Amino acid sequence: METITIKVDQEVAQLYQSADVNKQENATKICNFILKEILKSSSFEEIVSQIRQEAQINGLTSEILTELLKDD
Repeated sequence: METITIKVDQEVAQLYQSADVNKQENATKICNFILKEILKSSSFEEIVSQIRQEAQINGLTSEILTELLKDD
């Protein structure tokens, strides 16, 4: 995997920096899936479908996703 720099709002940056390593890794995986599909110029439906498939293949269950999206 390579490192790039993207701009995010202050809240996202603070949440990411304060998250534990496991949450950071899961967030990175989700962002990677989303960016890959968006940059391939797929339709929104194709993006969502592909993200779901890749998430499932990589063990990102709905429970993990729910935990990542939950407000602490």
